[in-house]
Amino acid sequence: MSAKKSNDAFWWTLFGGGGALSAMFVPALLFLTTLATPLGWVEAPSYANVAAVLLHPLTRLFALGLISLSFFHWAHRFRFTLYDGLQLKHLNALIAVLCYGGAIAGSLVAAYVLW
Repeated sequence: MSAKKSNDAFWWTLFGGGGALSAMFVPALLFLTTLATPLGWVEAPSYANVAAVLLHPLTRLFALGLISLSFFHWAHRFRFTLYDGLQLKHLNALIAVLCYGGAIAGSLVAAYVLW
């Protein structure tokens, strides 16, 4: 009798990576862009400075990783919210395809935009 291979470890890894990166970097980005700069606590960077940073390949790669892993973190959390919280166990396969498919689609759009 052979055991069915599960791909749960792959999705949990993306969930954990997305949660860790999001927890470390998103609050700082939100603070700087929504509070500190508009309130004048820090000087707004010039367009040339922002463009120089965002045109660097490592910055784009980091941004893609942050965006993609955040999408997968959302997908995994939302999937299990629907599965366990709303008791939609009978739609597990459909929910998984929609959630992870949405994360893949969002990642592809982010890659296209950052290209």
